[in-house]
Amino acid sequence: MIMSDSGSPDLRVAVLISGSGTTLRNLLEKIDQHRLPIEVALVISSNPAAGGLQYAVQREIPWRVQAKLKGQAAEDYSRDIFAPCREANVGLVVMGGFLKHVLVPQDFVDRVINIHPSLIPSFCGQSYYGRRVHEAVLEYGTKVSGCTVHFVDNEYDHGPIIAQEVVPVLSHDTPETLAARVFEAECEVYPRVIHHFAQGRIRRTGRCVRIDD
Repeated sequence: MIMSDSGSPDLRVAVLISGSGTTLRNLLEKIDQHRLPIEVALVISSNPAAGGLQYAVQREIPWRVQAKLKGQAAEDYSRDIFAPCREANVGLVVMGGFLKHVLVPQDFVDRVINIHPSLIPSFCGQSYYGRRVHEAVLEYGTKVSGCTVHFVDNEYDHGPIIAQEVVPVLSHDTPETLAARVFEAECEVYPRVIHHFAQGRIRRTGRCVRIDD
């Protein structure tokens, strides 16, 4: 299966955020540097106070807040998330620090990706996000960490892995210093994967994903 609509450099992307929007900011910077041939057509935040919304406002990118209501069914929340993506005619949904669980509808299978700040399948799942990931890495005493870009399915951090980047864990690391090193890797690998998707170079067979030369 080829993961792209057309390989067009005008791939329309929706970015989902919950917090400061550092991933969104990085993608916009790469676009400005002509290193990422996409258009951010929509930003959706699960949090009305998310700092990352400022980047959408500054760039005049359409945005909306879609908070999950107390007791709202997963199916209903997912419908609220993906309906505006359809309306915006996006070819790819990019999760950038989006902390809510969503169910991926059939028409968006293999068109939703996420980046996680560890080497999946280690230190991932529902309770692992943000600082907690790096704390767990240090507590366990691993010698390497990194980040993983993967397709999103209906389980936390479970979809097929597209790419991973490894960074060293240093003896004097704190959760903050390790997080900073991992984020540097994220800033390169995530735009690269999105670029490959836009070029139609990503292929998946079962859980095995390859990127064509």
